[in-house]
Amino acid sequence: MELRLLETEGIGRRLGAAAAGDGAAGVGDRSAAGGRAAWATEMASYVKSIDRNHLLEVGLEGFYGQTTPQRRSLNPGFDIGTDFIANNRIPGIDFATVHAYPDQWITNSNDQAQLSFLNKWLDSHIQDAQYILRKPLLITEFGKSSKDSGFSSYQRDLLYNTVYYKIYSSAKRGGAAAGGLFWQLLSEGMNSFGDGYEIILGQNSSTANLIAQQCHKLDQIRRIFVRMRNIQRWKRAKAARRGVWTDRNKGRRIGN
Repeated sequence: MELRLLETEGIGRRLGAAAAGDGAAGVGDRSAAGGRAAWATEMASYVKSIDRNHLLEVGLEGFYGQTTPQRRSLNPGFDIGTDFIANNRIPGIDFATVHAYPDQWITNSNDQAQLSFLNKWLDSHIQDAQYILRKPLLITEFGKSSKDSGFSSYQRDLLYNTVYYKIYSSAKRGGAAAGGLFWQLLSEGMNSFGDGYEIILGQNSSTANLIAQQCHKLDQIRRIFVRMRNIQRWKRAKAARRGVWTDRNKGRRIGN
């Protein structure tokens, strides 16, 4: 379940919107950031009081704030008053999220510069989720717009490959990265919903193939970890049974 800390749907896909929506209150405003964190803390606590098994996330782009000033240089030239570390450290928040739209965030840049930003952006968030937050991380929005001049499906596939590689490399080691949700999947006949980032599987075969491969690879990891967990449970159960048997037979003479 997503707590909408900020009503900024699509703000990450529109660079100009950084000054609108919530950011107009002032970039890096400590009091505003504290108010948002307090609201998220209150709402998370309330939802957990109703259903403790319901996983919660705040729903952020991933911009760094006052908590980690050394990381703020990674922000793509702007932020909207949020704090990736502080907002996701809230006890009731179960996993962190991050978005990635380098084609819109890094304006007037080439594909190489955008991929360079993406690599650093993902590396820092995966590392921080694992070692600071100690929570899973989902890349909940990413993509490349087909409406941009010079667009090619090859460059979009490079971006998808980069995101998927970062997720897989972390996940296979039991790291923080737990999955990715590209923006956005549409079916045939939904053209009116297209914003340039849409993927229609039947019309984007190379990208669809990447998505299918990633799903298969992560499913294989899931199966391995399920098997490992079952083995651990079996070992614990075996040890417990052995302990019960030992307690029951203390002082008894075994054999002749």
